[in-house]
Amino acid sequence: MIPYVKVVKQYERLAVFKLGNFTGMRGPGLRVLVWPFHKTQTVDLREEKIDITRQTNITSDNAPIDIDFLVYLKIIEELAQNAVLDVVNYRDAVIGIATTTLRAVIGEMTVDEVLSQRERVNESLRNKLDDITGRWGIKVTQVEIREIEPARDIQESMNRQMSAERVRRAVVTEAEGTRESDITVAEGEKQAAILRAEGAREAEILSAEGDQQAAILRAEGFSTALDKIHGVARNIDANTLSLQYFETLKALGASDSTKFIFPMEFTKLLNPFIDMAANATNGGNQDSED
Repeated sequence: MIPYVKVVKQYERLAVFKLGNFTGMRGPGLRVLVWPFHKTQTVDLREEKIDITRQTNITSDNAPIDIDFLVYLKIIEELAQNAVLDVVNYRDAVIGIATTTLRAVIGEMTVDEVLSQRERVNESLRNKLDDITGRWGIKVTQVEIREIEPARDIQESMNRQMSAERVRRAVVTEAEGTRESDITVAEGEKQAAILRAEGAREAEILSAEGDQQAAILRAEGFSTALDKIHGVARNIDANTLSLQYFETLKALGASDSTKFIFPMEFTKLLNPFIDMAANATNGGNQDSED
């Protein structure tokens, strides 16, 4: 029997077997063992990364697609003995399970879904792997797809599809822009027509109000003039009017006309002058007799 010492680090656990029987897990520190009775296996509790090499998978629409991804996992301390007793090599086991699980997940999705829903693939893989590795005392913490590469003909088809989609979106955007522009122009023309109509209406109203005020002022002026004429006319006696008629006759006599038409009332206007002439003649005769 040869005793020996084994140092267990803080992040390690030591599985100890005595004559082939599992005696338990040892924590960090110095562990004294006896050879050849004791055999050990060290378990690392730190999170580790496993690189899953590129695998060709077939989608639900029969499109071949190559995918490689990373699996992050760690051994649960309370179940560390399961990683030693229940599986020969948990790393190889995780790689095999991850490969088959990936094919199952991708087989349920179309190539467009795989390319556009990477997070969905990651989460689905993590859940399925964690369910399987849990019995080994292993927790799958994260799955990350590193690269997705469809077959060349699929890529060319997708490129043509994306080009057609970009052209379609450009046409739709241009059509929407033209429609919005036409709507804006139509709205502007409508508002302009409304403003012109309102302006014309206001102008008509102002013009009508101006005509009304002008007519009122003209009527008031004409009324004032008539009042003044009436006031002056009341102070004019018959003699003054007769003199005005004689002035008019004088002006007519100075014209080239040889015929004149007088109203019948004109003779009545001459009666005062005739009476005055008669009185003057009678007065002269009396003076002569005297």
